[in-house]
Order: sequence, then C-alpha cells, then structure tokens
Amino acid sequence: MEVTVSPKFQIVIPKEIRDSMGIVSGQKVQIMAYCGRIEVIPLRPMQELRGLLRNIDTGVARDDDRV
Repeated sequence: MEVTVSPKFQIVIPKEIRDSMGIVSGQKVQIMAYCGRIEVIPLRPMQELRGLLRNIDTGVARDDDRV
C-alpha cells in the first residue's frame, strides 16, 4: 500500500490498516527507524496487555551443576 508524505511530513494510515491493527483517533504510536525502513508501532494501555503471558512455560532447563 502506498501513501504520500504531505508538505508537513505527515502521512495518513489507510483505513484498512487502522482497522486491522485496532488503531483509533488520538491513540499514541511509537515510530522508529529499523534496517532502512520506518516502523509504526501502536502503543497499548497496560490493562489491555493483562493476561498476555498467562500460559507461558516458566520452567527453565538447568545443567546438573546449576541450582
């Protein structure tokens, strides 16, 4: 998908992408340069992330000489 940078260096995130990522008006995003490209990452409230790692395996295999 192609967008145009305005004279004020602004871009519009296409509706299809906003909808698929759940981005709403006024929401904060993080923007960063990475490997020669620009990435836009939607920031989520901490409460929305609650339970994200609920079923993660916290067991760690250890060598016999480690406690």
